[in-house]
Amino acid sequence: MSHVGVPRGTARKRRSVALLATGVLTIPVLAGCTSDSEDPTSVAVPQDIAPASRDRVADGSTLNWAIDAVPSTLNAFQADADGATTRITGALLPSLFPMDAKGEPRLNPDYLESAKVIEREPKQVVLYKLNQQAVWSDGREIGAPDFVAQWRALSGKDSAFWTARNAGYERIEKIERGKDDLQVRVTFSKPYADWRSLFSPLYPKEVTGSPGTFNDGARTTLRNTAGPFRLRSVNKPKGTVVLDRNPRWWGDEARLDSLVFRAVEPGKRTDALAEGTVDVADIDPATANSIALAARYRGGNGGPPAHGPGAGITPAAALRSWALAHGSDEEAAETARAAREETREAVAVYAAEQKSLSGFAVRKSLEPSYTQLALNGESGPLSDDRVRRAIARTLDRQELADAVLKPLGLPAKPPGSHLALAGQPGYKDGSGALGERDTKEAQALLADAGWTPGGALRSTRDTKAGSEAEKKDEGEKPAAGEKAADEDKDEKAEKAGKKDEKAEDTEKDDKASREEGEYTVGDDKPGSRSSGGSGVTAQDKQPGGVAGAYAPVGTAAPAPAAVKSRLGKDGKPLSLRFVLPSGPGSQSLRTVGEKIVAMLDSIGISTQVTKVADDSYFKDHIASGDYDLALYSWPATAYPATDGRPIFAKPEPATDGSLLVAQNYTRVGSDHIDQLFDRAVAELDADASRDLLKQADARIWAAAGSIPLYQRPQLVAVDKKLANIGAFGFAAPRYQDIGFTARQAAGPPANGEK
Repeated sequence: MSHVGVPRGTARKRRSVALLATGVLTIPVLAGCTSDSEDPTSVAVPQDIAPASRDRVADGSTLNWAIDAVPSTLNAFQADADGATTRITGALLPSLFPMDAKGEPRLNPDYLESAKVIEREPKQVVLYKLNQQAVWSDGREIGAPDFVAQWRALSGKDSAFWTARNAGYERIEKIERGKDDLQVRVTFSKPYADWRSLFSPLYPKEVTGSPGTFNDGARTTLRNTAGPFRLRSVNKPKGTVVLDRNPRWWGDEARLDSLVFRAVEPGKRTDALAEGTVDVADIDPATANSIALAARYRGGNGGPPAHGPGAGITPAAALRSWALAHGSDEEAAETARAAREETREAVAVYAAEQKSLSGFAVRKSLEPSYTQLALNGESGPLSDDRVRRAIARTLDRQELADAVLKPLGLPAKPPGSHLALAGQPGYKDGSGALGERDTKEAQALLADAGWTPGGALRSTRDTKAGSEAEKKDEGEKPAAGEKAADEDKDEKAEKAGKKDEKAEDTEKDDKASREEGEYTVGDDKPGSRSSGGSGVTAQDKQPGGVAGAYAPVGTAAPAPAAVKSRLGKDGKPLSLRFVLPSGPGSQSLRTVGEKIVAMLDSIGISTQVTKVADDSYFKDHIASGDYDLALYSWPATAYPATDGRPIFAKPEPATDGSLLVAQNYTRVGSDHIDQLFDRAVAELDADASRDLLKQADARIWAAAGSIPLYQRPQLVAVDKKLANIGAFGFAAPRYQDIGFTARQAAGPPANGEK
């Protein structure tokens, strides 16, 4: 299922240059925060993976798993690593502390016997004891040399290594061999609470030992691996990455013979599933609905298929399903079928598709990520924290979460934290630092910032006779006898120019309305003009007057009611540019965007919506700061002190005078927030570190640069005969346990690569 978001890990060092007007952020209503105890209702939505014991999973077979595209690199520490990189390397390389179902890191016994802090003073020391059976695919044991090589590559001290992140590695002072190479002693120069985040994935020294192999060699191949699978081939033209069972794997043997990752665009996944090209695919709600309809009618009267998946679908059942999918009813569909041959053909095609889709189940959970409304505080109205807080307090977050999650039958409680999700250790609802939804309070905040109804209209002083007003602005006084002449002259000029001015305005408005993907909300109501009404002239009709009746020159023209209700200040309207993605996989974002627009419109804020291509949405708009409002997602992390800081850190000046924003694309931050993160990441007591992060989260809420709206849905289409795979939620997959509960045929070849 495509979405707009950015992984925390793979973009830690991405930089965007921008100007940011910052000041001291006030922290309102902190007394309204919830208590320091964990939220007892913060329960994670469980996995949906059709769990089965290994003895119920058949040995052998090939699984085809859809990914968006063949990854540009297999090096997870490079800037262009993506979700496919993570998915593939998870089956190939050691992960020392993968997340469990509660989003907490857990020691992986396949690689570690133990790992713990053995010294705190004078410096923190962690001792890793490796599994004595753990070996790379060439037979060499995993040991201290691999840890040393990865530290040197990622420490940031050698610029020859092109790394996207080095958080934590730069705190390491030295790595030593213990009693043997299976004991690794890591000494830190500064305390590091998130030490478990390091060395995952762990690459062999053959990859990290030199800039050449790190920068280029690991992009397209990994000759040495240490997972339940090994890499057989990467074929970008054919869109496949093929993994085979690793014969040197010392843990539970993989149940599958091979695992094929196939590049399938999100919009083509329904066809790929129906054609049997893939067995597993992340999907959107539309595809999930198609599978649900297929399951509903798979047996004609709701019974099971006669012979194999979907074999029992009757023409009548297919017709009913086709009618529902196309927004019709059975009677209308019957009429259409009788009247038009193409409808019969469409029903036949749909019946065939349903026969295939009925063999799939939709596994669903909540993805470990949240979608937020980002408010760009770089400049303009949103540089004022009162305006940002007003917008935040106008939003009905529950309504927005309901719109996305309720139709899918998923819990729809808006997230209460920027740094953890429900069910994770340390989760606490800190939204009280901002305050509950309150449109009256929002309007009061806007008024305090100077944005008032009708504030976009020109003042009486500025609409007096042109010559006199101009001279007063310049500090001059009109000569005696000039005032009447000037007024007469200006009045005639004004009347003569109204027709041309109106025509010109109309032409501009028409041109703007034809701009592809761009329109303004709140200004297209009957009787309204441009955003904020600054184009209203004295020629507009007076209430109760007649066409052609004019007010004396120098009298401000009355604005239409719609214009009067718009907020403005100093003759300028409060109008915000809302950038949204336009692709087929981003429909839920656009639905949420439309609701947000309506909420802002209700208090007089105009919104200019601009829809842009998905592939340019983040790079050309979010990262570059070319937006006022935007929607995108952040993934959850087990290490918020490390991964959260670059997202919410105050931008720092660069040598050229610009600002480095790291991953803080809202450009909103404070020194206090940074200090809390710095203290949390250096605090080795887990409870104390979490308390500091809760304080940081409260201030992030109060700054109102990022407003979490809902946890993203996770929908995965899975062959019904597959076990231990689907919507994983927080947890990392156990690739060795995935397989079919009944022996499968070899399936389609991996494009002839075997």
